[in-house]
Amino acid sequence: MHPLRCLPHRLPRRRHPHRKRRPKNRRPPPQRIPRPPRPRPPMITLTIDGQPVTVPEGSTILDAARALGLNIPTLCFLAGVKDNHPSCMACVVRVTGQWNLQPACATKARNGMIVASETPEVKAARKAALELLLSDHLGDCISVCQRVCPARMEIPEVIRLVAAGKMQDAIARVKENVVFPGVLGRICRAPCEMGCRRRQYDGAVAIQLIEREVANLDAAAPHRFVPTCAPPTGKRVAVVGAGATGLSAAFFLLKRGHKVTAFDAATEPGGQMRQANLPREVLDADIATIGAIGLEFRGNTRLGREVTLDELRRDYHAVILAVGPMAKTNHADLGVPATEKMIKVSAKDFQTEIPGVFAGGSCIRNGWDPARSVGDGHLLAESVDAFLAARPWQIAPKEFTTTIPKLSPAEYRELGKGANSELSVRELVSEAEKAAGRCCHCDCRAAADCKLRLYAAAYGADPKKFAGERRRLFEVIRQPGGVIFEPGKCISCGICVAIAEQAREPLGLVFIGRGFDVKVGVPLNASLADGLRKVGADCVKHCPTGALAFESAEPPRRTI
Repeated sequence: MHPLRCLPHRLPRRRHPHRKRRPKNRRPPPQRIPRPPRPRPPMITLTIDGQPVTVPEGSTILDAARALGLNIPTLCFLAGVKDNHPSCMACVVRVTGQWNLQPACATKARNGMIVASETPEVKAARKAALELLLSDHLGDCISVCQRVCPARMEIPEVIRLVAAGKMQDAIARVKENVVFPGVLGRICRAPCEMGCRRRQYDGAVAIQLIEREVANLDAAAPHRFVPTCAPPTGKRVAVVGAGATGLSAAFFLLKRGHKVTAFDAATEPGGQMRQANLPREVLDADIATIGAIGLEFRGNTRLGREVTLDELRRDYHAVILAVGPMAKTNHADLGVPATEKMIKVSAKDFQTEIPGVFAGGSCIRNGWDPARSVGDGHLLAESVDAFLAARPWQIAPKEFTTTIPKLSPAEYRELGKGANSELSVRELVSEAEKAAGRCCHCDCRAAADCKLRLYAAAYGADPKKFAGERRRLFEVIRQPGGVIFEPGKCISCGICVAIAEQAREPLGLVFIGRGFDVKVGVPLNASLADGLRKVGADCVKHCPTGALAFESAEPPRRTI
């Protein structure tokens, strides 16, 4: 091979011996120039209800009030939503120097402004605004069956659990709130069925049958459901009278962690329920649940003979008298002020004139009703529990609710569409599930957190004050398994319209019509599912009245 072919590919460069090496001209690294801080908006100071507050310029009165922790009611306002125009007028305030009230959500705060948000004038205006909204609000906050139940059973929740086949959950829900489900499932007068809306259409839902079958299913189970109890409080309560009222009070006091002893002149507990047309094993099974959570029973013990009230007051922190009708009791042996008809108690908390001694049931009213006696025991337990904790308590007023007036046949058919029609033709289904499948879900799905209902209750609004002869038609726009819309509950706040617009829904929602006939709908007569493809859940979350809701959502659980 020729020597030139063996040379390297690149020959090394040689520097001339008299040539100086030039220094390399390296560029310095670029310096990062810090961005100037954004200028802060100027601050302004105003006074709300005598409290000074400083907020950025451009804030509203509502922003300033929330900075102070003040709760101004709002229905049509949602932070972060563009074009949020006031319409409900529930947030009005008095601004010094202005002749009329101003909406706090849209009025810009100014330096030196003086605002009053809790004056009688402002409260009256807010109440009137809420009553005007309620006058055009068509819906039952609480179902009629729930309102008329004296035993305080959560009927709609139980029905939906049974209809879904969740029998164990239904058993737990019933036995946590009603101490005698087997008894009431047989001898209750069932006022809930008399109030059922479906009764006027094609027959009431068999609520009593549902309760009875749930109790039977629990009785036949190898391991019966036993409610959980709070940690022991160290407090002891004596219950004189082991009938429906006394045992119900004992049940709920035991659940709250108190130790309870029941005294009765009979040899076994049950009271007047022992004389009812009732299988003995059914009553014994319900009473066994109370014994399983710690009830101590002392029979053959009559107040005034084997034990006195003074002895009970000495040994126990509280005493409950549930001795039954006074006609069968010597009121002189009780040791409390009483007449031949009833024991004298406070109308606020069932407490007698003797501190720490309470009375309830048929010894303070005429007549015996098993469901009402069970409900009286629940109230007695709440009152005694508050007394033992040194907490103020009084009988709460009835829950606020609006009521749907009598419906037309066409509206009843619309209401009936809310029932689970598929359930009634399913094979191998129990009678309770068939009955539960007929429930139309007339109660509001958002009753627990409906802002309109909460504010109306807080301001004492009368939903019938401005009611007129004309009303909206009952209507439910539903998509299977999706979002449902009840136009009768809508107050045209525009929040759902703005949310859909911000999310750039292909169709979204718009206002249709004018004046009193305005309503929210989907353009081009499209379906609700087409209008809310992206933000259906957000619209349901922020709807202030429950007009938008999920049809298959689980019912919210009330605080017991």
